[in-house]
Amino acid sequence: MANKKTVIGINLSVFLLMVGVGLIVALLPDRILKLSASVSDVGILASAYAVPSVLLQIPIGNLSDRFGFKSFLIGGYLLCALTGFLYFFADTPNLYFGGRFLQGIAEVPIWALAPALLSIQYASDKGKYMGLYNASLHCGLTTGGLLSIVVSRIWQGNEPFLLFAAMGILGGLINALFVEDPNQKTIDKVIAVDTTGIGPLIADPTNLVVFSGITLYGAGYGIFITIIPAFLINAKDAAQATIGVFFALFYITLSISQLFAGTWSDRNGRKPAMLLGLLMATLGMAVFHQCPFPYFIVFLSVAGLGLGIFCVSSMAYLNERVSRSLKGTISGAFYFFWGAGYFFGPLLIGKVGSSINFQTGFLIFSGLIMLQLIAIRHFVKWSN
Repeated sequence: MANKKTVIGINLSVFLLMVGVGLIVALLPDRILKLSASVSDVGILASAYAVPSVLLQIPIGNLSDRFGFKSFLIGGYLLCALTGFLYFFADTPNLYFGGRFLQGIAEVPIWALAPALLSIQYASDKGKYMGLYNASLHCGLTTGGLLSIVVSRIWQGNEPFLLFAAMGILGGLINALFVEDPNQKTIDKVIAVDTTGIGPLIADPTNLVVFSGITLYGAGYGIFITIIPAFLINAKDAAQATIGVFFALFYITLSISQLFAGTWSDRNGRKPAMLLGLLMATLGMAVFHQCPFPYFIVFLSVAGLGLGIFCVSSMAYLNERVSRSLKGTISGAFYFFWGAGYFFGPLLIGKVGSSINFQTGFLIFSGLIMLQLIAIRHFVKWSN
């Protein structure tokens, strides 16, 4: 049980925090609309979160390689708690935007550093434990989104944000008590840090191909939670209940796929898993918009499963391409490219949709995923 203490603590803490995140993300747009009555202001919530999250991934990853993961993880949870208190007292749109900016900073180590820590602590089964962590994260988001329906009927004010703050404090406490930092003993002896930096790692042709796939994964993630729901409402006359089912299934399929794909890629190799994930994402994205209800939900689920499989297998693949002293840096780079895709993907597909039509945009995106599959098939070796 002792060697499982870290993985239990990390997964429990991220599940609890993401319950809080799923809860408040569902409530924030309503708070902004009540204060400003501007739909464009709601969009600022996404940008305020995305900008610091993308820009700080690599620097925080590099710092964690030098000074250890645990202190940054604890700091991220406590900063989330501070964000919850800021939301609770917010009475202007700018305070909510400031809270989202702070939340973007706080979640950087939570998303990126925990998988890096697990890859060192459980090196022989890193895919399994990375997948388990990502599954716990998305299960928390799913639970929080469902909980928001109940909470919004019980609390009409800002009380839910105190629940988010409590989850942050509890998560920080769990990490402090149960998580062991595999770098900590080495740090006391001055850890040997690779000074070549992230530049050569990104410039490596094989890594660059995988990073381009991660950018597409981020774009797909963003499209799933922004463009596709709007398309389903406008083009498929989907009811709000259908949209709720869609969101729940998206997070659930991501959780299931990452839970099993990590272990599968440990045994059969990262490349087959990446190719399978990209093939499923291509098929789902190319077909769903041609189908009536409920079949479009089936093909969207296939695409979601594919995105999840590619996520965990590509994360494990890149982790194995670097030395121990760059595990945090490469994890930060993963989420840097993911964040770039998440930010620009929906904007570009939205532009194609408004200029031509969304069906064309989805076909173009599925074509890009297929090109990515061909590139990985050609450039990435078949070994783990």
